[in-house]
Amino acid sequence: MSELNFVSKKIDKVATEGKRFDTETNRGVGVVETKYFHVASPPNELILESGEKLGPVTVAYETYGQLNDQRSNAILILHALSGDAHAAGFHKGDEKPGWWDDMIGPGRAFDTDKYFIICSNVLGGCRGTTGPSSFNPQTGKKYGLDFPIISIPDMVNVQKHLIDHLEIDQLLSVAGGSMGGMQALEWLVFYPDRLRSAIVIATAAKHSPQQIAFHEVGRQAIMADPYWKEGYYYGGHSPARGLAVARMVGHITYMSDVSMAEKFGRRLSHNGKPRKFSIDFEVEEYLHNRGDHFVKRFDANSYLYITKAIDSFDVSRGKELYEVFKGNKAKVLVLGFKSDWLYPASQSKEIVKACKLAGVDTTYCEIDSTYGHDAFLLEVDEETHLVKHFLQKASSERGEYGCEVRGYAI
Repeated sequence: MSELNFVSKKIDKVATEGKRFDTETNRGVGVVETKYFHVASPPNELILESGEKLGPVTVAYETYGQLNDQRSNAILILHALSGDAHAAGFHKGDEKPGWWDDMIGPGRAFDTDKYFIICSNVLGGCRGTTGPSSFNPQTGKKYGLDFPIISIPDMVNVQKHLIDHLEIDQLLSVAGGSMGGMQALEWLVFYPDRLRSAIVIATAAKHSPQQIAFHEVGRQAIMADPYWKEGYYYGGHSPARGLAVARMVGHITYMSDVSMAEKFGRRLSHNGKPRKFSIDFEVEEYLHNRGDHFVKRFDANSYLYITKAIDSFDVSRGKELYEVFKGNKAKVLVLGFKSDWLYPASQSKEIVKACKLAGVDTTYCEIDSTYGHDAFLLEVDEETHLVKHFLQKASSERGEYGCEVRGYAI
């Protein structure tokens, strides 16, 4: 095969200076409600990738904006490991909006004046979709470790059932970061006729050994907690300490050395001298706070199942990666972040190279951010600029890609 040269695109921060997309001055989607869909696959069971059956399955989802008469403006948002269906707006009585609220709403990247936005909680989750903390109809008790092993393809299969239920033949786009990017890749490869474009952010086609290792440390922290009780802890104490430690490990990988230095430095969390094995530094206090907050909203068993699904994911299914993209007519936008060491830009470029080898219309943009992996949630201005133009192109099928970038060859 001849040597491949392709042009990718990298954000020029000078080019976008002064063009801030200020979400505070734009109205959001307001108060929203979570809806529920019951998968009615006969006989109310799903056949999982493992061959096991699971059912009945309930899916929690939210929608924002209006579906047009042609049913052609729908975009499926795909969440990361600890996300859920509540991507935007406020639930009644809440003080904080959904996890990607800055990106979803009138005038925002996923403009609800133009598009119909859908986000669902993944299979195996604990925020309304069937998972290990759901009741097992065969026993009348919560599943615990009786819940079957799940995969990213299983999650996407459930999403496809939801899209069928909403009577949408073809999505305008699927979009997600981290684990959400893996789901976007799965949609792109295995349901290419059901979407016109995909936005793949800060992710990988499969996990590296290092990425698997970080997840395994988190899983072992949970399983070492005496309250885990082999996964059957429901009705008693939850393995909160183990789950908090798992989350602390995760947060270390989500940030970067630069962002930690800027945010915390070596500042003490108190005015006195360091004490023996206490929480002395601000970075320690931050990690403990993040861990303690996480256990209030997430189930430890879901963390085990979902991280295992991520580690097992390989969109190539053992083939050369470019082979699985052959013949795909969708447009693809891949975003990477310079300081992301959990999902380094090299993994994004691997996806782009495979798409280009397969002849897929693909654009790559690398954002020069110091936020690490968290950048996909924080670099709102740059992502808004890129996503808006990409969706405009995907919608119109006309014109050039409009982001102000400078190209370089790989």
